Amino acid sequence: MMKESMIQVICGPGKGKTTSAIGRGISALTKGSNVIMVQFLKGSMDMDNMEIIKRLEPEFKIFRFEKSPVFFNQLSEEEKEEARICIRNGINFAKKVLVTGECDILILDEILGILDEGVITQEELCNLISQARQSEIRLILTGNVYPQTLDPYVDEITKIQTRYEQ
Repeated sequence: MMKESMIQVICGPGKGKTTSAIGRGISALTKGSNVIMVQFLKGSMDMDNMEIIKRLEPEFKIFRFEKSPVFFNQLSEEEKEEARICIRNGINFAKKVLVTGECDILILDEILGILDEGVITQEELCNLISQARQSEIRLILTGNVYPQTLDPYVDEITKIQTRYEQ
């Protein structure tokens, strides 16, 4: 499979960002790609919901490094500090994946959220994007808040907004 460097963002306040990213990953599997997804801010793995994705291994692998079953924004300050350490482990894993080139597509789910929470800096995120370009790995980033300062680094932005009927 021919490698391509493309940086895609799926963002917005609506539901479906993770599902959209997974869908793009599954679509890429049909073309012979390997996908790694690293999820942040979602708590520890809920195995019931992840069972379907697990069936796609080894071509589609999903990782979470946080140990608490609770979402990040529901943690106490002390628990958040521990979660930040786990999140940093996830970032370091993503960096290793980019250096080793062990996948064609790397999905960093809710990475914009950890940027928004101040766990990583924009400079760190831009360095990850640059590494993906050098490694010719397609990178998909998700999160609610998209900082427009990333515009020079990103090829495609999909904004999702959910509308609820009254």
